[in-house]
Amino acid sequence: MKTLFKTVALALVCATPALANDQAITFDYDGTFEDATFAVEDAIVSKGLVIDYRSHTGEMLERTKADVGSEVTIFDAADVFLFCSAVVSRQVMEADPGNIVHCPYSIYVADREGKVTIGFRDYPDGPMQAVEDLLTEIVEEATSF
Repeated sequence: MKTLFKTVALALVCATPALANDQAITFDYDGTFEDATFAVEDAIVSKGLVIDYRSHTGEMLERTKADVGSEVTIFDAADVFLFCSAVVSRQVMEADPGNIVHCPYSIYVADREGKVTIGFRDYPDGPMQAVEDLLTEIVEEATSF
């Protein structure tokens, strides 16, 4: 069952269209990629949430670049954390069951040429603001040290 969930979660991440800079909320991180991923993981768990999956997106892109005919290294490192909140998910899906499309929620950590960034997608106005508020709280906790 766990393997099936991981496969489905990875498929969701890979099927999500790339977000342009104006569709993501980003925070600069003054530290290493390893410190940032630790801080994000800790901030998620400190909210009482469970990380369902950690996608090593940067490693996958680097490992497969030659297979797809590329020589470009996009990230020095990049991970995406997938998780959900029963409380917030219920709130937004009771408002509109179609909000299931946004679950699970994700926060990424990326290192490009020594610049570490933490971010998440910019959700639609309305009930999904509750998710955006939760993600902002998590990232602000992770970036305040």
